[in-house]
Amino acid sequence: MWVLRTADPAGLPFTFRILPGNTKTIGRAPRADFIVDAPLVSRVHCRLSAGAAELEVVDLESTNGTYVNGERVARAILRRGDRLGIGRVELTISDATDQPDR
Repeated sequence: MWVLRTADPAGLPFTFRILPGNTKTIGRAPRADFIVDAPLVSRVHCRLSAGAAELEVVDLESTNGTYVNGERVARAILRRGDRLGIGRVELTISDATDQPDR
């Protein structure tokens, strides 16, 4: 299981979980799987596809872009410790082995 958690606990507190084999979207709209109601986030901003060893992010033509470790990307492979930026929200990527309550 992949876990995406806000990097700045003082900011908006988001935690999302995605199991290998699943695909989820992130955005402001109610139709997004993971809703992030924050400035500069598009209605349906990006798509995550989870595998056992990696997590892929694809920007869905968002207005303000999707960033991985500070670099704007159209598509990228995420690994443990990477930072995913959507709007002003930054999520840190981990997996179930990083979680103390397994």
